[in-house]
Amino acid sequence: MSSKVRSGSPFLFVINYEMDDFRLYSFERAAEEGIFFNIKGVTNTSEKSLERPARVTLQANPIDFETYNTAYQQVRKHIFHGNTFLLNLTFPTPLECNLKLEEIFHFSQAPYKLLFKDQFVVFSPENFIRIKGNTIFSYPMKGTIDASLKGAEKMLLNNEKEIREHNTIVDLIRNDLSLVAKNVRVLRFRFIDRIRTHKGELLQVSSEISGELSENWKDELGTLLISLLPAGSICGAPKKKTLEVIKEAEGTDRGFFTGIFGIFDGRELDSAVMIRYIESTENGLQFRSGGGITGRSDPREEYNEMMDKVYVPII
Repeated sequence: MSSKVRSGSPFLFVINYEMDDFRLYSFERAAEEGIFFNIKGVTNTSEKSLERPARVTLQANPIDFETYNTAYQQVRKHIFHGNTFLLNLTFPTPLECNLKLEEIFHFSQAPYKLLFKDQFVVFSPENFIRIKGNTIFSYPMKGTIDASLKGAEKMLLNNEKEIREHNTIVDLIRNDLSLVAKNVRVLRFRFIDRIRTHKGELLQVSSEISGELSENWKDELGTLLISLLPAGSICGAPKKKTLEVIKEAEGTDRGFFTGIFGIFDGRELDSAVMIRYIESTENGLQFRSGGGITGRSDPREEYNEMMDKVYVPII
């Protein structure tokens, strides 16, 4: 990666959650292999003349609440034993959809999109890190609600559990950025993003954090990325022990789900957390989603939040 950065050659990188699968491609090579991205309008593909469906049909067939609650109670036990105080618990949801992965990629409206061959598609609203000049930015996202609910924005911003969860993640990301940067500070705290989906609008809460990198950050980019992974918003705190609890509670590897992808354009870097993720399996499509568990969580509310996130941003 360092040689690519020093040469100023643009490239795409994709790193899985377990950090044992690291892919690096020139924009052209990625396209040749069927890997396409669109990051805020920067893309290695042109819009195809695909016929847009009159409507999107998405039928979710989630795990039952009892199965979810078994894993949830495992997590709660670790919380009360002090092993973790915030953990992102996720599960796959089998889908029936009238769109192919390629169509989801092209028709979705999201700032960070990735189509990885015929294996998975990502339409992520969440930035991992952005580097502009010698300044690094991160935008952790925690807190989701159905925008159609009466007083939804006030409910979300005043929810004590959501406040504590967001505070924890902001503190974790500040600490992570402090490993690679100086003068780390919160520029904006708990602002609302609106996400339009095939089934309505969601509200999500983000914060903006920045820090100052050394002038030679490009020489150490690979090390910098690994130092910050996995993304704090999709694991929890304290990070090391929480990762162990996630593996125990979820029972399977996540693979590329909740990993990261991004581009270096020759001068600047932008990247995303691979959430809002649909993969193709031998049993059909499945959506991966979840939410943060704390000591104040309610299992039914957390289960419902996991399902609220099963959507495609096509309107």
